Amino acid sequence: MADHAILAGKRVLLVIAGGIAAYKSLELIRRLRERGVTVRAVLTEAGARFVTPLSVQALTEDTVYRDLWSLTDESEMGHIRLSREADLLVVAPATANLLARMAGGMADDLAATVLLATDKPVLVAPAMNVRMWQHAATQANMALLESRGVLRVGPNDGVMACNEYGPGRMAEPMEIVDAIAGFFAAESHRPLAGRRAIVTSGPTHEPIDPVRYIANRSSGKQGHAIAAALATLGAEVTLVSGPTRLPDPAGCKVVHIETAREMLAACEAALPADIAVCAAAVADWRVDGASDRKLKKDGGDPPALALTENPDILATLSRPGERRPALVVGFAAETGDVLAYATAKRARKGCDWIVANDVSPGTGTFGGSDNTVHLIRADGVESWPTMPKDAVATRLAEAVAGYFEGK
Repeated sequence: MADHAILAGKRVLLVIAGGIAAYKSLELIRRLRERGVTVRAVLTEAGARFVTPLSVQALTEDTVYRDLWSLTDESEMGHIRLSREADLLVVAPATANLLARMAGGMADDLAATVLLATDKPVLVAPAMNVRMWQHAATQANMALLESRGVLRVGPNDGVMACNEYGPGRMAEPMEIVDAIAGFFAAESHRPLAGRRAIVTSGPTHEPIDPVRYIANRSSGKQGHAIAAALATLGAEVTLVSGPTRLPDPAGCKVVHIETAREMLAACEAALPADIAVCAAAVADWRVDGASDRKLKKDGGDPPALALTENPDILATLSRPGERRPALVVGFAAETGDVLAYATAKRARKGCDWIVANDVSPGTGTFGGSDNTVHLIRADGVESWPTMPKDAVATRLAEAVAGYFEGK
């Protein structure tokens, strides 16, 4: 359970949408007020069919905002001020309809307009029928919102009001209180504030001709997660990404590249930096003299491709000098003798740390959601259990923060 003392004096704007779970929002208001939180509420037209404005007003001890076209509210408060005079916006319940409108950037009522106009963080507590939650459209909308930095708590598994069972129940009020407290605790824990970081991610594409290229199976999931985790701890992050299908992580400057030479140029342009994490799977070779026309199959022998070595980005960033980052972290994706190869790579490249993992067929690491890594430093090896790539990123970011706190 998060420390609730951090909630005293915080300001929350609560958006109550139209779902049966809206009754839990009344309890949420009460629990937040008990902990010293100032709560203002926006009640949608559909939400008012489940809980009354009078109940919400009695618990918040403030005006309940409902109408985008209210002359009184717009002259005295206005949706712009309402959206920004809070430390956090909480949407509970967050219905499938409201999530879709948020994802689409709509502003067709006060709730959607406030959420579009805000410059403050947003936490949603989804609540809907299990099939609505599992529908591809809802999942896509939620993924898009999360890629933009929207936070989520729940939904939980359980029996619905429609007597179906599965994920879709809104998180309980105290779970949401914990999530809010956790958000503010994370906001106050920014040990990398003032530090600059460069993170590389994804594969590189090395052209053979205008339509073909040499590449690898990297998804970029681990590198993108590391960039987001460093940004969460306060770092100013430049993510240099090869071609992936991932959305840009919130809070990062993203430079999109294709080739290894472009990646190196982008990294050098981002210097000086305190931290460099080279998580990209950079192609070791490129075609020497790629064709500017599509190579044709004419029934004869296939064309011979002469390869030349690509620049070594990790070794370049690790070279001693004034512009060398204080901490350079490389990745070693191996298919056997992982620790031996990775340890040798750390010495050969001159970096400070190496994160080693096994990408042998069957491990599911390349393109998968989990990773099993070993953090290799000068003082030894730290083997981590298998965990989601987001968790690996969080743990690595905390280790980076610990390195600078130790110095």
